[in-house]
Amino acid sequence: MKLWDKGYEIDRFTEKFTIGKDRELDLLLARADVLGNMAHLKMLHQIRLISDKELSQLQKGLQEILADIEAGGFQIEEGMEDVHSEIEFLLTRKYGEAGKKIHTGRSRNDQILTDLKLFARSELMAIREQLKSLFDLLLEKASLHRDLLMPGYTHLQIAMPSSFGLWFSAYAESLADDLLMLKAAYDMVNTNPLGSGAGYGSSIPLDRTMTTRLLGFDDLAYNSIYAQMQRGKMEKNVLFALTGVATTLGKLAADVCLFSCGNFGFVQLPDSYTTGSSIMPHKKNPDIFELIRAKTNRLQSLPTQIAMICANLTSGYFRDMQLTKELFLPAFQELSDCLYMTEIVLKEMKLNPNILQDKRYAYLFTVEDVNDKVAAGIPFRDAYKEVGMEVQTGVYESDTSRSLRHTHEGSIGNLCLEQIREKFLRHWNVWDVERVKKAEALLMQ
Repeated sequence: MKLWDKGYEIDRFTEKFTIGKDRELDLLLARADVLGNMAHLKMLHQIRLISDKELSQLQKGLQEILADIEAGGFQIEEGMEDVHSEIEFLLTRKYGEAGKKIHTGRSRNDQILTDLKLFARSELMAIREQLKSLFDLLLEKASLHRDLLMPGYTHLQIAMPSSFGLWFSAYAESLADDLLMLKAAYDMVNTNPLGSGAGYGSSIPLDRTMTTRLLGFDDLAYNSIYAQMQRGKMEKNVLFALTGVATTLGKLAADVCLFSCGNFGFVQLPDSYTTGSSIMPHKKNPDIFELIRAKTNRLQSLPTQIAMICANLTSGYFRDMQLTKELFLPAFQELSDCLYMTEIVLKEMKLNPNILQDKRYAYLFTVEDVNDKVAAGIPFRDAYKEVGMEVQTGVYESDTSRSLRHTHEGSIGNLCLEQIREKFLRHWNVWDVERVKKAEALLMQ
């Protein structure tokens, strides 16, 4: 079934080429398409283009389709172009003329964009929940290990004393900023393009304010041309927000790969989350974090790929946009999997409490010694030179078991964990998740 069918056949390879991966990927949009159909249906009834009987029939049909989707039984049949065609076909097959009316006042252009926004909104809310869970774990680990020292590195050279508390809470605060970026993407997603048609509106007296309310959108995408111009722009901006989280996870994964190797030995990964070698019996590889590192790097390439697909396109819809789905839709699950694996492994990862007993960290406290001299009244540059000459001539010695007196905000002696939590919660509390969930639930009643 083709919604644009006009009674002639097209070349079979042309059909396959133009449909692409829509039948496969559109399964991810099925729930969103039902929601969009339900809102559009109720609006058509409100403006008297759908009768009471037709409304009742089609509402029941959409609820049955949604139940099938949630049970995992929904499929896009062979011969159908996309999820829109499948759902309209199911309604028409069961309810005849009533099913043929549901596309009134719409184009697939505003239908797919509405689906993409509803899907992305749901996925962003889910990613938000995962961020909160990982954030809580990182702060818990930071508090538990606030006094467990480890070396800090710059240029991959031993630098200054750090701590696991400082390390864990660094990534917690990074997630707080990532949440801010996700909210900006959510705000762009949460505007209603339904009713913009193919980009030029409709002579049907649509009530776009009604569908905005029914779908739980914050606002309309008012201008019908701009509503369609959001296609590509919206996906790129959402992916930029996802790449913020991916950057955090990728750096964390790289740290764990480094810290767990035999030359460092800062952490020990649980056996159940490592893999082995086919030739070396002793190997326990951090494959999970290597793959997280690779997957998050790949995620960071996606906005650029979207930008290249959309480059130099004028206003108005183009089939080029079909390819953005192949990059956009799977990205959420890939990031979700990375968040999940990061959290479950960090929960069981063991930390080495005796790192600084290794002689290779003998120079870790040179800055502390310089600062001690400064506190005793020696000018900083003179103190720096004295300690530097001791290192250079091989006479430098330092007590690695010494106590440290770091007090400023964000140092190993003052982690500001509550302030970091407050920052995260400020970014967390501005989301209107419950209102959206309530709107969607009411819509399907």
